[in-house]
Amino acid sequence: MERYNQITNKNQREIVLLQGRPCAWGRCLFCDYIADNSRDEAAMVRLNHQVLSQVTGKFGVLEVINSGSCFELPKQTLEEIRRLIQEKQIQKLFFEAHWMYRHRLKEMRKYMGIPIIFKIGVETFDWDFRENYLRKHAGFHSPEEVREYFESPCLMVGIQGQTKEMIAKDIELLKKYFPLGTINVFTNNSTPVKRDEKLVDWFMKTYEWLLEDPSVEVLYEKTDFGVGD
Repeated sequence: MERYNQITNKNQREIVLLQGRPCAWGRCLFCDYIADNSRDEAAMVRLNHQVLSQVTGKFGVLEVINSGSCFELPKQTLEEIRRLIQEKQIQKLFFEAHWMYRHRLKEMRKYMGIPIIFKIGVETFDWDFRENYLRKHAGFHSPEEVREYFESPCLMVGIQGQTKEMIAKDIELLKKYFPLGTINVFTNNSTPVKRDEKLVDWFMKTYEWLLEDPSVEVLYEKTDFGVGD
């Protein structure tokens, strides 16, 4: 599995895929990504150290992802990230966190001591589809609620049961309320959620302009950031 890469097009940065404890929620219907976790803290710390040792500070920006939220990384790994920020003169950090951690984001910002762009897996702003079908366990009702805490929502498109109208509304809200965002085109995996090929084709044609939008990253494959498998 690739765990380090450099993103050189939009929002240039180094990115690392680390290992943390199991996702605190872990019941999203569409997700089998959470399998990359461990309860062996010593092993996680060793693996994460090997990955973090590749960080150069080249862009002054680092993104750290894991199969869950940054708060599920080992304390020793978080300490290493903080040291790395100082040693490599990193000026901005990207982290991801579930909605349930929204009241702890200030704590992490203070701990790391540099600006943090917090991503959140919104998937869709359509409450019924997000909560009753995808089982996201993120009970916000408006993008304004999300923006109080997070800078960069991650949307998902191309799922059977989604509609063009839902996707269009999600992208409209992303562009209106957030400085940054990621759009993941759903890929079939081991879960019962399935990809809608016609919807994907429509999205890629209708929203081709997003590929040139500097504030939105479109991931056609889940490994488009160069990490994972």
